[in-house]
Amino acid sequence: MPQIWKRRSQQHNEVVEEESNNTMSTTTSSVDQSSSCRSGNGVCNNEVVVVALTNDDVLGDAIPGQQQHFLRRKCYDLLRLNGEPIRFPGSHPVSLDNNNLEFLRRIDRDYRVTWKTDGTRYMMLINSEGCYLIDRKFNFRKVQVRFPLTQGNGDFSESTHNLTLLDGEMVIDTYPEANKQVRRYLVFDVMSINGESVIQCPFGERWKMLEQQVVGPRNLEKQCISQSTDPCYRYDLEPFRVEIKKFWLLSEITDLLEKFTPKLLHGEDGLIFQGWNDKYVTFTHAELLKWKSHETNSVDFLVKVFGRAKNPSLYLYEKGRMKCMFGHSVEFRNVQDPSGLSGKIIECSYSGKNVWCYMRVREDKSTPNSFSTYEKVKRSIEDNITKEVLLDQIREIVEEKKRVQAEKELASGMEKIAI
Repeated sequence: MPQIWKRRSQQHNEVVEEESNNTMSTTTSSVDQSSSCRSGNGVCNNEVVVVALTNDDVLGDAIPGQQQHFLRRKCYDLLRLNGEPIRFPGSHPVSLDNNNLEFLRRIDRDYRVTWKTDGTRYMMLINSEGCYLIDRKFNFRKVQVRFPLTQGNGDFSESTHNLTLLDGEMVIDTYPEANKQVRRYLVFDVMSINGESVIQCPFGERWKMLEQQVVGPRNLEKQCISQSTDPCYRYDLEPFRVEIKKFWLLSEITDLLEKFTPKLLHGEDGLIFQGWNDKYVTFTHAELLKWKSHETNSVDFLVKVFGRAKNPSLYLYEKGRMKCMFGHSVEFRNVQDPSGLSGKIIECSYSGKNVWCYMRVREDKSTPNSFSTYEKVKRSIEDNITKEVLLDQIREIVEEKKRVQAEKELASGMEKIAI
C-alpha cells in the first residue's frame, strides 16, 4: 500500500487533514518577519500567517552530515564519477555565441529547444527511504514526494523507486486572478532508474523514460487515487507538483517564443538548445547551449566590500582560487548599502566598459562563475545575438537541413531504381 501522508509527530496514527503547501494564496494583510516565522504557511506567535513563495525559499528537511556525504557519494557512483564528491555534478550549458552557433548547423546534430526558466535548479534523488532535493551547493534536503513502481500487468506496486536520479528546475507559477501560487518541479532529464545508470543513453531516450517509468506511473496512480473516497495517499499535500518539461523541434522555435512563453505563469529568461542524441555530460557541457537576450545575459561574481572603499571588488573562480577582476566595477542601483552584500554571490548584467550592474543575490550558489565561464558569457554579450538574429539563423539552419535530407532521399531513391 502506498505510504500515507502524515504529520511527523503522527507517523503511525491516522491521516491528518491539513492544507497543501504546494499552493498558497498570495494575499496577505501583514507578515510577521520574526525569526519564528517560516516561508510559506506557518505559525508565528500562535498566529497563522501567509508569506509569498520565492525561489530562495529553503525546501525540505535537513539531514545529518554523515548521511549527506553518503548520498553525495551515491550520486557520483550513479553518474560514474570518481574523486571526492564535493561539486554539484549537474550538466551546465554554455552561452550561445557566433562560434558555438555552428553546433546547431551541423547536419549530424539533432537539436531540440526549450525555454530557460527563471527558477531554481535541483537534482532529485529518490530512494526507498525518501526523496531528496539537491541544490547547487550540493546539499540534500528530504521532501515527501512519491514515485510508485508499476507491476508487469500495469497495477501499482507497494514499492517505490529506489536510486532514481533526476534533473530539473523548481518554478513558482503565479495565478493573479486567483491570488494563488503553485510550486512545480519541471523534470527535464533522468540519469539513473532504480540504480541502473542511463547516462550513456541518448537524451531523447532518457526523456521518454521519464514518461514511461518515472512521472507517468506517478500521474496514473494520482488519477486513480483522486477517484477514491478513502485515498491511501494525498498527492495534493506534497510540497510541489511534478511535471515533465517539454522540448520543441528547431522548426517550432517561433511558436515557442511567440505563443508558449508569453503564457507562462513563471519567469523565463531565454532558451536552452539540447542535443537529442547526447549522453548526459556532468559539469560543463560545451554543446549544451543557452541563449539569453543582451539585457539578461549575466555573470555570477563574489563581491567583497573592504572598509569604506567606494568600489567593491569582484571575484571569479579560477584553478581552485578566487581571481580578483581588477579594472571591473559594479553599480548597485536601488541598493542603499552595498556593504550588506559583501561575501555573497551576486548576479550582474553588463553595462559596458567593464562596468556591471547588480541584478540579485544568488542564494543558491556558494561559488562564483569560473573565469572560463565569464569569458564565454562576455563573448556572447559582445556577439549580441538578438532574438531577430537568432530566429533568422534558425530558419536558415532548418531550411538547409531540409535540403540536405531531400537530397539524401533522392539519392537513395535513385540507387533503388538502379538496382
